Amino acid sequence: MKKEFIAVLGATASGKSALALYLAERHGGEIVSCDSMQIYRGMDIGTAKPAAEEMSRVPHHMIDIVSPDEDFSAGDYAALAGEAIDGILSRGKLPIVCGGTFLYLDSLTEVSSLSDSSKDEALRSELEKYAAENGVSALHKKLEEIDPASASAIHENNVKRVIRAIEIFKTTGKPKSEWDRLSKEAEPEYGAHRIVISYHDRELLYRRIDKRVDRMMEEGLLKEAENLYKQGYLAPSTIASQAIGYKEFTDFFEGRGTVAEAVERIKQSSRNYAKRQLTWLRRYGDAATVWGDTENGEERGLDEIGRDAEAAFAGRGVLKI
Repeated sequence: MKKEFIAVLGATASGKSALALYLAERHGGEIVSCDSMQIYRGMDIGTAKPAAEEMSRVPHHMIDIVSPDEDFSAGDYAALAGEAIDGILSRGKLPIVCGGTFLYLDSLTEVSSLSDSSKDEALRSELEKYAAENGVSALHKKLEEIDPASASAIHENNVKRVIRAIEIFKTTGKPKSEWDRLSKEAEPEYGAHRIVISYHDRELLYRRIDKRVDRMMEEGLLKEAENLYKQGYLAPSTIASQAIGYKEFTDFFEGRGTVAEAVERIKQSSRNYAKRQLTWLRRYGDAATVWGDTENGEERGLDEIGRDAEAAFAGRGVLKI
């Protein structure tokens, strides 16, 4: 029997964290973050981590667990988030997974047959050096030769995923695409009851994104990014350097461009990220939908959205209201 949890999903700045907190407080829940950047210590404002006051009201998991210079994979997430969910269930509480890194969510609900034995740090270093010396296209060509299916699914600029796919083949003798096929045929341990916050008016979502970036700046995002930069965490090889809200300041710190230009890049990058998230969310055909706005594009309040979410879950026998 699958271990079941609620998953509150949506694009960045859609209001999913507020909805997750609403449901957790009313239904005895604990929140499991599903955000690939909230796991990192010292990256608070730019990743929109829950405030200390919010975390004091409801237990939160998978936040501040590793340093910004540490690698952390979807497999790592599945293992630790699974432990957190098991603990919540053992306490008779409701696990509520919330976040926008849907690859991490899928790692929980889809079986992976790969183990740590498929990791080879020396090989990774060798492939990283090869990419640096010969270019990302040459590296991607290596993947095409051994696993055309994965090569077609992974963009050549996503060097980490290209390297991981090559690493899987080299260490297991089987292409990543074949492992993916086998995993879909197995029975997953966890099952998600998904709900998505959507918007009739896409421009309203984009305005929410812009306002949130402005609020982050007021809360000290520039100083937070500067601290990471001074510690070397925004170097190109680090995980933090990939995070929206931090990498855009590098030019300013190095004497190129202005803060205003960096802020505008953060807003644009966030809007582009939201578009990619919305595309991914369409894969979840079984998800319930709640609306963050009316059909006329007027923003709705949390209580109204929350009641709709409760009704949707109650209709599926997940919650009692």
